[in-house]
Amino acid sequence: MRITGEWIARPETQAVCAMLTDAGHEALFVGGCVRNALLDAPVNDVDIATDARPDRVIALAEQAGLRPVPTGAEHGTVTVVSGHVGHEVTTFRRDVETFGRHAVVAYSDDVRDDAARRDFTMNALYARPDGEVLDPLGGLADLRARRLRFVGDAAERISEDYLRILRFFRFHAWYGDPDEGLDADGLAACAAHADGLETLSRERVGGEMRRLLGAPDPAASVAAMAQAGVLAHVLPGAQTRALPVLVHLEGGRPAHWLRRLAVLGGEEAETQARALRMSRKESRALVTLRAEMAGTRSPAELGYRFGGDLATDIVLARAALFEAPPPEGWERAVASGAEAEFPVRAADLMPDYTGPALGARLAELERRWIESGFALSREALLA
Repeated sequence: MRITGEWIARPETQAVCAMLTDAGHEALFVGGCVRNALLDAPVNDVDIATDARPDRVIALAEQAGLRPVPTGAEHGTVTVVSGHVGHEVTTFRRDVETFGRHAVVAYSDDVRDDAARRDFTMNALYARPDGEVLDPLGGLADLRARRLRFVGDAAERISEDYLRILRFFRFHAWYGDPDEGLDADGLAACAAHADGLETLSRERVGGEMRRLLGAPDPAASVAAMAQAGVLAHVLPGAQTRALPVLVHLEGGRPAHWLRRLAVLGGEEAETQARALRMSRKESRALVTLRAEMAGTRSPAELGYRFGGDLATDIVLARAALFEAPPPEGWERAVASGAEAEFPVRAADLMPDYTGPALGARLAELERRWIESGFALSREALLA
């Protein structure tokens, strides 16, 4: 079996492969690029595995006129820049001892050793420069069946890096069969080792939750997280009831992870934002979402006050929370509000109003204008 795609045929990528194979070394595409190519999904990053040691990779790159960057040489990884495109080239490795993420590894000449230390079988797929697929662990059958399985013993893979617990649910949301459920052995191992999530940095946890909640339909995976006791370690107090309702109401709209996070509830928005290391913009959006989805502002007013995107999130989240469809015509109302511009300025009311009285009068006129459907003119409001 062979994979194809613009990414694999790029001269820049083939040049990196040729610098290795021309010197008698292996050059195998590995992981996400192979998996996604087999699924006809976009390929963003190109990773290459090789039997060449890092210092050899550096020397070969320089000889070929390419630029090597030892981004992770201590882990066997050299980024080779070819035509302004970076390619991570990593030497085959096998684990000697594992201490969480800080494993003691030895370089290997055997791709099977390299495959055995990867997380999931569908990520242990390789391809030669001509696209020929190598499947040392049976990952191709799992990928075709949309079956997510840990490589070897699930508990061992998790103990090597507890982030793999979250990756298990995230990968199922993206690539698994929602009708088949999650692999029982993997799910049991995740539940048994959920306490290990407390050792992870908040940045890594936040990154995984973004990717999980950004899946087309993460509801089944998030529900499984809750049942396994995993969700409570990441989002204490979160409830999953509204999430499948929200996904249904979204109707194929682009996934927005904050919108999904908002309906899960749990701790106060500010606390969640800190725990997931959100940006200030994301934090403010979550605070607004959580407050307004339980409020009563109309879709039009939401559009006016918060803009079309956030207003859409609020309307959908509110509907999911109350398990009721949004009001008829809400999308037009949001768009109308987002385009509306209040016609009265503070200067229009001065000097008759100043200080707190000025603010109160502006708010009163703004309320009348909103209630008119943004129809009242400046003259009518000031009359």
